[in-house]
Amino acid sequence: METPTPPTGFHKGLTSYGDAGFSYFLRTAFIKGGGFSNDALARPVIGLINTGSGYNPCHGNAPALLEAAKRGIMLAGGLPVEFPTISIHESFAHPTSMFLRNLMAMDTEEMIRAQPMDAVVMIGGCDKTVPAQLMGAASAGVPAIQLFTGSMLTGSHQGERVGACSDCRRFWGNFRAGEIDEAEINRVNDQLIASVGTCSVMGTASTMACVTEALGMTVPGGASPPAVTADRMRIAELTGSTAVAMAAQRLTPDKIMTPAAFENALRVLLAIGGSTNGIIHLTAIAGRLGIAIDLEAFDRIGRDTPVLVDLKPSGRYYMEDFHHAGGLRSVLRELRPLLHLDALTVTGRTLGEELDAAPPAFAQEIVRPRAQPIYAEGGIAVLRGNLAPGGAIIKQSAASKHLLEHEGRAVVFENAADMANRIDDPALDVAANDILVLKRIGPIGAPGMPEAGYLPIPKKLARQGVKDMVRISDGRMSGTAMGTIVLHVIPEAALGGPLAIVQTGDRIRLSVTQRSLSLLVSDAEIAARTAALKAAAPEAAAPERGYRRLFLDHVTQADQGCDFDFLRAVKMTAVAPLKRA
Repeated sequence: METPTPPTGFHKGLTSYGDAGFSYFLRTAFIKGGGFSNDALARPVIGLINTGSGYNPCHGNAPALLEAAKRGIMLAGGLPVEFPTISIHESFAHPTSMFLRNLMAMDTEEMIRAQPMDAVVMIGGCDKTVPAQLMGAASAGVPAIQLFTGSMLTGSHQGERVGACSDCRRFWGNFRAGEIDEAEINRVNDQLIASVGTCSVMGTASTMACVTEALGMTVPGGASPPAVTADRMRIAELTGSTAVAMAAQRLTPDKIMTPAAFENALRVLLAIGGSTNGIIHLTAIAGRLGIAIDLEAFDRIGRDTPVLVDLKPSGRYYMEDFHHAGGLRSVLRELRPLLHLDALTVTGRTLGEELDAAPPAFAQEIVRPRAQPIYAEGGIAVLRGNLAPGGAIIKQSAASKHLLEHEGRAVVFENAADMANRIDDPALDVAANDILVLKRIGPIGAPGMPEAGYLPIPKKLARQGVKDMVRISDGRMSGTAMGTIVLHVIPEAALGGPLAIVQTGDRIRLSVTQRSLSLLVSDAEIAARTAALKAAAPEAAAPERGYRRLFLDHVTQADQGCDFDFLRAVKMTAVAPLKRA
């Protein structure tokens, strides 16, 4: 008996009126109100997710991208149908964009599933939008392709090239230290964002663009073109035509985002000096497909995957330069012996085939050969110890070398409000060799795991010329930030993890070489403090309603991607990076 052919186009997912014929009749009647012909309605339907928003300047070129993608779809014989979803911007989302990422993922998944489309083009760029779209697409199971908005251009301040947002943090640090005045910081503010688009450094947005290309979920060369270039428009047109081909092949996300593809993406994350947020997002996307990310294996491959890309915050340059240096394909060419070349991409060809077809290499200085890296190991290292039994991470490529092996006295802030109240107090008892500890900024504690792990240098020390200190938290930091900062401590303090019992004056030892993070307090004292904490902790009052209640009831820890427990696959059936024999 032959398997029935699944419905396509506007026959897919008919509204439940109890009469399929009437449902289709009514659907086509309504869409014909927009002037569509029967010929148009017979074409493959390609959905286009529009995340343009006045609150999201990173997506300011969305209208132009939509038109270019529509052109590509129609040239390939498809029918483009645009629809909106939630749009999230880092600087406009309260309390944090991470709090809303899962909501956007749910919106994306349900709108793909609810509406008839044979494939979908997902337009995203700002940090949490691309992960949310890939999470939703992985769960929806419809052929999907990512189209990035692209990075912004760089600006200039007093003859110095500047760009968001590593330079935002650098100049703000200078202002806090009294090295520049209010008039100058205001002039800088006018120059940091020179156009629409995502941050111009290897922050989270650029990181997610690169790892998505490594995953095979965007067209080759799709990660790097800046937002306001002809190259970006041509990528959009190619994305549209590729979506039509994917619909014909029924090339669904699970066929592309395999364990091998995730290992490739993790390799790239390490080699580009990518954002620490990338590991959380890749974990969340993989979890939707039943693939567990093994942090120990991730750290293992980091030992032989050097940082090759000379971009801020780990290097000197910007995304424009990376694009002109050949983009991600220059990195993949260097990593080729370490990659799974048989991994499938959205083109229907393998990664190896795409690299064979890529333009030839040429002389440039942005992407280094493996023999001459920016940093000898991968950008991110995984730490363990009695302070982080579930793990923690550090972006070693953006840290101060002299602090990677460090022991110091803890100066503790109980939460973000406590830090805000005391960090600039002249009476704060703090020295340059101390370790700043911030509690309760994890997924539950904040809530939403804000990028507050980049604790500011106390003003009294900043004005003495201190530029970096070891900082530890259960939160995140921006991919644009630099410094010796330990993040994602698991379990978080709000769940009673060891971070919750750290007191000012305790000694802490960080050893990146040994991959350890240790609270130098006896086991007996740790047990006594933990017991006292549990006895004294009042029962937290849950929010009465709404998304915040859903978030707090169901968000997972960083090692599970901070996704909702009910959105992850019921069972993990594979692991990445792949186990070695």
